[in-house]
Amino acid sequence: MLALMEAIAAIRAFLDQGGMVLLFIAALTFVMWTLIFERVWYFKGGLKGDLQKSLDVWEARSERKSWNAHQIRSALISKIELKVNTNMDMIATMVSLCPLLGLLGTVTGMIEVFNVLAMTGGGDAKEMAGGVSKATIPTMAGMVAALSGLFANTYLTRTAERENQLFADHLTMDH
Repeated sequence: MLALMEAIAAIRAFLDQGGMVLLFIAALTFVMWTLIFERVWYFKGGLKGDLQKSLDVWEARSERKSWNAHQIRSALISKIELKVNTNMDMIATMVSLCPLLGLLGTVTGMIEVFNVLAMTGGGDAKEMAGGVSKATIPTMAGMVAALSGLFANTYLTRTAERENQLFADHLTMDH
């Protein structure tokens, strides 16, 4: 219990050093990783059921060469693509927002440094260091969040493209 309290105190101190922007970065990162885990969970579990249902619909058709069959095939592929690509754009957007929020933290921290300079004439190094800390910590946090999300987004994008292509390849038009 003591270790948990110390960890919470360390996190609180880190958030205080980084300023208010760091809370936004943390919230954005939490939502981004929640969506990432949801997609991984879907790819590992729910996707197989959706693919099988669509394949069963296709295999139940007696003919697959007519114009109607082509349209039904296209619709089945589109439905799977929609399910596979759910939240992918949102994840990519959040990855892009993380460094921008870090940059916002940099600007707000530097404003604090300039404010200290204006008030003290540059004589209070400790106060200026606090502003520099508020400028660099959100930048670092935004970059770390973006990099971690970028790797996950790349994996998810490649998995989605592969699954979409494999599904389209399985819908044969052989009879």
